[in-house]
Formats: sequence, structure tokens, C-alpha cells
Amino acid sequence: MAKRERVVRMSVELPLWRALTGYRVLTMIYAVLLAIFGKDNFGQQRFERPWVAVAYLAFLFVWTLATLPKVRSAASCTKRFLVADLVVALTGILLTPLADFDSQSFDGPTLPSIWTAGAVLAFAIKGGWRWAAFASTFVAAANIIQRGEPSRDTYHNVLLVWVASIAIGYVVEVARASERTLARALEIEAATRERERLARDIHDSVLQVLAMVQRRGAAIGGEAADLGRMAGEQEVALRTLVSSGLVPPTRVSEDAAEGAVVRTVEVDEEEGPADQAPCDLRALLAPHAGSRTSLAEPGAPVLLPAASARELAAAVSAALDNVRVHAGPDAQAWILVEDEPDEVIVTVRDDGPGIPEGRLAQAEGEGRLGVALSIRGRLRDLGGTAELISVPGQGCEVELKVPKAPKVSRGKAGTAR
Repeated sequence: MAKRERVVRMSVELPLWRALTGYRVLTMIYAVLLAIFGKDNFGQQRFERPWVAVAYLAFLFVWTLATLPKVRSAASCTKRFLVADLVVALTGILLTPLADFDSQSFDGPTLPSIWTAGAVLAFAIKGGWRWAAFASTFVAAANIIQRGEPSRDTYHNVLLVWVASIAIGYVVEVARASERTLARALEIEAATRERERLARDIHDSVLQVLAMVQRRGAAIGGEAADLGRMAGEQEVALRTLVSSGLVPPTRVSEDAAEGAVVRTVEVDEEEGPADQAPCDLRALLAPHAGSRTSLAEPGAPVLLPAASARELAAAVSAALDNVRVHAGPDAQAWILVEDEPDEVIVTVRDDGPGIPEGRLAQAEGEGRLGVALSIRGRLRDLGGTAELISVPGQGCEVELKVPKAPKVSRGKAGTAR
């Protein structure tokens, strides 16, 4: 079958980058308005050298708008940009005493004001708490130098920026770890589904043939017995391989620049018109009717999507195979088809000896996955259920329920990076 790759990208960082973009724009506007309308403690214009403030704020305005694409994602926010952005913020802080002579005497705002925090937050989102601590330390030093003789409020503001940026950086690191964990979980789920699909197909074909060759060879004897013995050995080896996993369930999951990336390679089973067209389930189950198998069905067509009908018929066939193998060639089986408004129910019952308690779990451990995969696995992928009821000495009953509008999940093998 043809295969195709499906890429799923998930990022809990993306909202943070969007928030940072808005923060930078709003705080830039705030810094400009504060410079225009701000007054000193005596109600006078606070800048003795207004041209210094105008030049810097004009540059800050252009810089903020020009670098908006740089803060849209971690991939676009490069180390070079982070350093340049931090330099812009530090320059504004250190230029404040040149524009406002009283800035060292009073705890007034610096030229970039709270825009500076955006530069530090970019470090935190990009590189985590260590990068945040690095950037906020430079900002703290610049603020202390700018104040000359810093007050208690200066230390308070510096400490607030330092702690807040480190906390946000730590949260980002936790979010990235969660992304990697989720990517690995999705990968394991995809690999498991592909393994179950392959194991189901192998059980329905190769393993059944090997088991039949083993039985017929033992019955015929001679060279055929040797052939049957070898077939039995290969059956055991193949069952062990199937039960241990055909697809590696774990791979290394890394955090990409824009979040965790999960790539799933899946069998191209995209349903065409033939699979979507209604199919009469009775036509697929009719070949099972015989002297040892009775089929009871409604008089009207039992319509299901063709793909669902085929899978349900295959599950019924697997149940009948179990009857022939475990209940004996003389066992009688009954198939009952019920067409409900929202679902189709097929019941397979036999008059064999039944299944001893714990036998299914033991069989699954031995790699005999007929019930686990060929029956329950198929019904689960169709969005239905399979219930098995067995009383020792009173036969076995398998009830298969399939919704008429199932969501078929396809087997897929996944890798994440």
C-alpha cells in the first residue's frame, strides 16, 4: 500500500510569542506617551535635553515595529537579535540621565520605561530561566548605574524584573518538556496501532496457514509430518515476533524551534467512493452459513459503509475460526445479525466446551492474538465494542457492536522530532 507522511506541529510557546509581540507594541506606545505628557515632581517638562529623548524614542519606535517578525516564534528570534534588542534597552536606560538631569535624584521612569521587560522576556521565552537570568542581570546593573545612588524602590523594581523573568523562563522549560512527553506518547500510540494492524493481518493469513499445515502434516505423517513440525516452529517464532512488536515503539523526541513536531507515516487507506458506498452486511456473512453454522438475519438489507462491513465480516470470520479450532469440527455455531437504528449487532455463539477462566490472557501472552486483535482490535478501530461471554461447558458467545457511522482509525507508525 502507498504511504504518506502527516506532520502535526504543536506548540504551547506560540501564545507566549504572540503576547510578547503585543506587549512590545503597547509598551513602546506607553514610553512615547510618557515622554510627551510626563512631568517632573515640580510639574515642569522633565527633559532638560529633549532632543536626546526624541532621538532615542524615535529609534525605539522604528526598532519595535521593524522587529515584530523577529518575535513571532522561537525560530525567528535569533541570538543576534536578542543581543541587539537588549543593547537597545540598556542604551535607553543609560541615556536617561543625559535627557533628564533629575532622573538620578528621583525615582522617575527611564526612557524605555517598562519596554525593557519585553527584551528580557524574549530571552526567557527563547532560552529558559538561565537566559532570563543573564539578561535581567544586565538590566539590573544598568538601572543601578543609571540611578547612581539607588533607592529601595530601585532595588525592588530590579528584583521584581529578575524574579519574574526567571519564573517565566522556568515555565517555558516545563512547557517544552511537556511537549516532548506528549510527542513521545503520540508516537508510541501511532506505532502501537500500526503494530496491531500488521499483527491482525498476519494472524488472519500467515499464522492460520501455518497452523493448518502443522495439523495436516501431523495427520498425514511421513515427510509431511516434518513439514508440519517446521511450520509449527515458524508459527511459534512469528507469534513471538508479533507479540513483541513489529514497530519500534520509542524514538528520540526533540523540541523543534516552533514546538514539538510529530511525524506519522500512515498507510494510505483514504476512503474512496467504493468504501463510502453502503454495503449489505448479509452478503458478506452469507458464505459462512453451512451445515455447522446457522445464519439468522433481517429480511431487509443491513447497510454499513463498505470498509466497516468488511472489517465486521472479518471479525465474524475470526470468531468462527476460533470455534473450529477450539470447539472442535463437530461444534455447532450460530450467527445472529440485528439491525438497530444507530448500530449493527452481530452475535456469534457456539455449543463448544467454552473458554476456561484466564485462558485468553494466557493465549495473548503466548502471542495468540486472535481475540485481542482480529476481533477486539477491529471493533475498537471501528468505534464499536466486542464482548465475549463464556461459561465452561456451555459454549462461548461473542457480541460485536458497530455504530453505523464509525470513525475508523488507521494504523500508523510515528516519529517525532
